[in-house]
Amino acid sequence: FCFASCIGCPLQGARPSHTAKMSGVTVKDEVVEMYNRIKMKKDLRYCVFKIEDKKFVVNECQGGIEETFDDFVKKLPEDQPRYALCDIDYETDDGRTQNKLAFFFWSPDDKTSVKDRMLYASSKDAIKKKLVGIMKEIQANEASDLDEAFVAAEMKR
Repeated sequence: FCFASCIGCPLQGARPSHTAKMSGVTVKDEVVEMYNRIKMKKDLRYCVFKIEDKKFVVNECQGGIEETFDDFVKKLPEDQPRYALCDIDYETDDGRTQNKLAFFFWSPDDKTSVKDRMLYASSKDAIKKKLVGIMKEIQANEASDLDEAFVAAEMKR
């Protein structure tokens, strides 16, 4: 089912991914470049991305490897959705230190407009398709979803 007004569209209802593309949002090359940098060079702790002008996913900010998970959380606005990548260090149940790259979809339900939440939700597949090989995805809708212990537990799953 297509939620957009696509009267006469040959794809209407044909593919579930069609609705994700209806946001019309394009992922800029700089986003893929940041993804490759954090994944391959390992010189960044996090990258935060936003939708600019309701048209493009762009890089908003990034933090060096010396920054912490708390530094990352502080970069997420409390009243606007964001996408982000964060390199998470955690300890396994048997005491080994591990590291995984996680994709975050931050969408604070009680502080953002329905319009913004829908735009980000309908564009999430577009950015995820560009970021091939993501280890984990975490959807955070409130501050407790960004608790470091909670995220570390998610990494173990």
